[in-house]
Amino acid sequence: MFKLKTKDGKNNICGKNIYALRKAMIPKMSQRALAEQLQLLGMDVDKNAIQRIESGQRFVTDIELKILCMALNVTIEQLLN
Repeated sequence: MFKLKTKDGKNNICGKNIYALRKAMIPKMSQRALAEQLQLLGMDVDKNAIQRIESGQRFVTDIELKILCMALNVTIEQLLN
């Protein structure tokens, strides 16, 4: 089965933006804190899943993308560009 990947071989295009947005928050948000906030919004993730998303090792569904936008208070365009 063919799996789509970015030009650099990553499984998502939002991971690097999630990392940058999380680090730009004041105060900086940890991966654990983001995971906890996402859990409150109904996304079943832990700190390790956040690490895999940010590094591009994990696919992100459209539902997860929407919840990530809510948690980071950004638009989908900001995560995908």
